[in-house]
Amino acid sequence: MSSTLTQSAICHTARFQAAPRSPSATVVSAHGELDAVNAQQFADFAVSHAGCGLILDLIEVEFFSTAGFSALHTLNVRCAEADLEWTLVPSAAVRRLLQICDPDATLPTSETVAAALDTLGGQTQPLLQLVAEAS
Repeated sequence: MSSTLTQSAICHTARFQAAPRSPSATVVSAHGELDAVNAQQFADFAVSHAGCGLILDLIEVEFFSTAGFSALHTLNVRCAEADLEWTLVPSAAVRRLLQICDPDATLPTSETVAAALDTLGGQTQPLLQLVAEAS
């Protein structure tokens, strides 16, 4: 983990907080509005505080713009490059935009932080691996 202490930041109309929750995950939460002014700063804050896994708790996000979605996409790419597991817990505002901008649900989501901790903690069913048929 990057730190054992809770850290926070205020950026425009949002407050960010990062807190290690388990050996396998850090929870980064946002409160308020994620828009063009602060969405990229949120993604940077989240990645800089990520441990072995990252949970984005967006339950308290009241407004979520397309810039917020773009920041989530950027975060998804950065986590993939770092081989970092992550998931997000969306608020109603975030969920509405995800339904429009991510209709195939390519971004990882969880219903609650507890469910996300279980997922990143390895308590879910392993995925099956596809193997080529022998010729």
